[in-house]
Amino acid sequence: MIPINLRQSHKSDVEMLANLRAIVLRNDLTRLRRFDEAKVRQRFRHSFDPVHTWIIESNAEFVGCVALKPTLDGYLLEHFYISPNYQGKGIGSQVLEKLLQQQEVIGKRVTLNVLQGSSAKRLYERFAFKIDSEDLIDVYMSVIVEEKRL
Repeated sequence: MIPINLRQSHKSDVEMLANLRAIVLRNDLTRLRRFDEAKVRQRFRHSFDPVHTWIIESNAEFVGCVALKPTLDGYLLEHFYISPNYQGKGIGSQVLEKLLQQQEVIGKRVTLNVLQGSSAKRLYERFAFKIDSEDLIDVYMSVIVEEKRL
C-alpha cells in the first residue's frame, strides 16, 4: 500500500488543483460532451475553499486533493481528484477511510455527485454510498457514516 498524507490546502494551491481537475475530468466530460477546459477550471476556482480542502501526498509528492465541507445536515464530499499516475493504487480507498472515520463525521450524512459512467462510482459503492438520484450528467449519492466496528 502506498503511504499517504493529507495536508491542509492553501489559497495558493488553487491553480494547481484546477489543473488537476481539468486533467482528471477530461475523458468523462468529453464522453458526456460537456468538456470545456476554461469552465472546468473556473468551476473549481469558484467553489474552492482551502479551509475544507486537503492535498493528498505520498512521500512528499503531490497525488491529488479532496474536500469535505460541512452542510446543514452533514457533509459534502467534492473535488476528489487523484493524479492519473496514482489512480488504481488504493489511494482513493485510503483517503475515504481517513475522512469517513473522523469523529465529527460519524453518524452524519455524506453526499457527493459523480459523473455518469465514471469509474469512481465503484469506489463510493464500496463505502456503502447509495444512489439518491441521477440525471444525464451526474449521479447523486449519499451514506450515513457508521462507526467502524473492529
